[in-house]
Amino acid sequence: MREKHWRVDVFIDEHDNRTRAQARLHNPDETGFVGTGQARLNPTDADVPEIGDELAVSRALSDLAHRLLDATAEDIEAVTRKEAHLKR
Repeated sequence: MREKHWRVDVFIDEHDNRTRAQARLHNPDETGFVGTGQARLNPTDADVPEIGDELAVSRALSDLAHRLLDATAEDIEAVTRKEAHLKR
């Protein structure tokens, strides 16, 4: 079996007191899947930027995973001509 390499790049920035993250999938097909996530500081919480980064990135990765799963279901349906039921 040939080893395959897929890479996810994560980009984090801050705008308007929100931390935004993008998770971009790079695979041989260059499908262009991008997941996004946001986090914002509750005014009553301590300002710990790492926590906002972690939350935004986790949401971006989760969004990316769901987009990839949806695409997989569409691909299965195109091949089988039957509705695919994939669990999340």
